[in-house]
Parts: sequence; structure tokens; C-alpha cells
Amino acid sequence: MILGRVAIFIVFLFCIAKAPAQSLGIYRLPPFERGVACIKYFEGLHQMKDYPYVGYGHRIQSGEHFKLPLDKRQAEALLRQDLRKLCRMFRAYGRDSLLLSVLAYNVGYGTVMGNGKKGKSRLIQKIERGDRDIYNDYIGFCRYNDKVMPSIRKRRKIELILLLIE
Repeated sequence: MILGRVAIFIVFLFCIAKAPAQSLGIYRLPPFERGVACIKYFEGLHQMKDYPYVGYGHRIQSGEHFKLPLDKRQAEALLRQDLRKLCRMFRAYGRDSLLLSVLAYNVGYGTVMGNGKKGKSRLIQKIERGDRDIYNDYIGFCRYNDKVMPSIRKRRKIELILLLIE
């Protein structure tokens, strides 16, 4: 199972790195569908052991009740609902709204936009200034427990390749 996922991931990376964008099937998809595919690929379908996360990374909120485990159809519907909600929240950022939504789906809205304790991230500050040099700031969201995680770093790079609109 794990070996199969690794092989698929390597093929996925190789295709993105070597083939022109026009020849890749994923680039034929609308940007929102690319975002959904990217999240589904990296999150995988969560199981009972992953509680409070269900489906493709949805965190159960207070008052939500799901019959677990979710099937793929239910999980994808929940993912799309969450991603649309985030896109509405980031609507003011125009062409970057989907990229920010995919990031926030993984790291949380408060991490990107700030909350009572922290201000807005440097990524948001740059986008608000109109600065398009956001590569390092976006890739910087690759930490888990204050450690840089190579797998998350790869995920951020692929998200940028698939979703950044110049």
C-alpha cells in the first residue's frame, strides 16, 4: 500500500517536473478541480484512527456529527464544501484565493490570516502589497511541531506549480 503510494507520487512529481504543462492531464482541469485533486492526493482518505479528522482532512467542528467512516463520495463532497467556503473567505485576494484556500485547508485559516495572538502571515502581507515573489513565504508553511517536514515542503511546491496564477 505505502510502496504503491510512493510510486504514484514519484510519477506525479516526474510528470510535473519534466512534461510541458499543456501535455499534462491535470492542467486540463479547471483550477478548483486541480485544488481538489491535490488535497485528495496528499491528505488521503482518513480513517477512524485519524479522529477528529475525517474524509480528506476535514476537522470535525463542535455540533457536527458524521457516521464514520465516510465513503469516498461523502468525503469528496465534504472537501468541496470546505474548499468553497475557504474560497469565499479569501475572495478579496482574487487570483490567489484558491491557492490561499488550499493552504488554509491544511494549516488553518488563522495561521494564514492571523488571529488574536498573531498578525497576518508574511504571505498575506506580500499579496496585499501586490508583491508576487511569494515562493519562499508559501513554501515556508512546511513545519510540523516547529520542524521542517520534507513531505510538506514537496506538497507546497506542487500546490504552487498547480495553482499559482501569474
